[in-house]
Amino acid sequence: MRYYLAIDIGASSGRHILAHLENGKMITEEIYRFQNGPKMRTAYDGKEHLTWDPEALFAEILNGLKKAKEAGKTPYSVGIDTWGVDYVLLDEDDKAIGGVYCYRDARTEETIPAVHKIIPFETLYEKTGIQFASYNTVYQLLHDKITGRLAKAKTFLMLPDYFHFRLTGVKKQEYTNATTTGMVNVNTHSWDEGILGALGYNKELFGDLSQPGMEVGEFSDEVAGFVGYKAKVVLPATHDTASAVLAAPLSGQTPYLSSGTWSILGVERNKAFNSAAAREAGYSNEGSIHYGVRLQINIMGLWMIQQVRHEYGDKYDFAQLAEMAKANPIEDEINVNDQKFLAPESMIDAIEESVGRKLSVGETAYVIYNNLARFYKQALSALEGVTGETYETLNIIGGGSKNNLLNELTARYTGKKIVTGPAEGTAIGNLMLQMVGCGEIADVKAGREIVKRSFDITEL
Repeated sequence: MRYYLAIDIGASSGRHILAHLENGKMITEEIYRFQNGPKMRTAYDGKEHLTWDPEALFAEILNGLKKAKEAGKTPYSVGIDTWGVDYVLLDEDDKAIGGVYCYRDARTEETIPAVHKIIPFETLYEKTGIQFASYNTVYQLLHDKITGRLAKAKTFLMLPDYFHFRLTGVKKQEYTNATTTGMVNVNTHSWDEGILGALGYNKELFGDLSQPGMEVGEFSDEVAGFVGYKAKVVLPATHDTASAVLAAPLSGQTPYLSSGTWSILGVERNKAFNSAAAREAGYSNEGSIHYGVRLQINIMGLWMIQQVRHEYGDKYDFAQLAEMAKANPIEDEINVNDQKFLAPESMIDAIEESVGRKLSVGETAYVIYNNLARFYKQALSALEGVTGETYETLNIIGGGSKNNLLNELTARYTGKKIVTGPAEGTAIGNLMLQMVGCGEIADVKAGREIVKRSFDITEL
């Protein structure tokens, strides 16, 4: 029996999920979980910035790999996925230069207008199909250029690519995550040399892009010595949303809503929509397998309720917050995608400022859930306008698919049939692509049939 291991690292936590196939079903088991989160630290430019700790994350990756051995379930292959846009710069000795900045850091405030002065956003969008966001890698890198960090770099690796390199010593740049940078051309499916050249980003940093399912290499002797075994590293779709969507049991052109720290609503397409209408609607064209497209929009998501929970000392779990919200319905409207909610000092204060009064815990939670559902309606209507199609069903995947109140509000606002699950979509999609790459599953279509048989999929 072959075991596969997905290492799914999110902005607040990471998990190691083992899986194998048995009687036509995928059997999964969480064997390790760890905490994650950005912190203010002195960064490369000598100033305080919001950053990740990649060394701590890699230590946790190794700890979880050891747990698999201790459980007697040594994986045949391993693959890592994370969020998009964030990256590592390596020097000539393959050492990370200055850590990893967090996408929520404010360092791009000055570089955004500088980038757009060189390349207007309309041109960037026409080339890449990627919606504007303050954290897009194309803006982050200009800060590195200004501070001199980029001049020392010999390699650019997205965060999962860096971890795969640390495991194997092999550098591969995976396609789906690369598209989140805003620097991959929608037609050539490779780094856009016009963008790189205009901004003065050395094109030698950016290698050929590899498709999910490709083998990276085998654990290095050093890693094998620590974890107790050798395993292959096989590329999943290393962007977490790309993996989650691949696991969704979609039928035809069914829209999806990946509901987690971010809410990401979209539909799979064979080609990019990089028209002015798509740009004005805020839709992105992010990569999928075989150069397919996820036409989708980023929505602030459950980050808002996560921050509220933290501000209340984590004394309420998410189920309690949902129950309190259900008991305190109010109709105040806020724009959940307002930049003010990206990284406020206090999420509660930001919400109360928006509604103009103090709120109870339950009212605060309801305002978040109700206005997320309201935004989902707007985003789905905009998607139908961009594609010229009408959709009957919305498939909600990810941890947020377990939030019955949010699902009910989404059904009420959108008027669509709601299908929920799988909840651990990202890890399942990661595992599926490893199995496809290793020849145990024929393709994504066959994998989705296995997902339907294996996990709780429900309809509202």
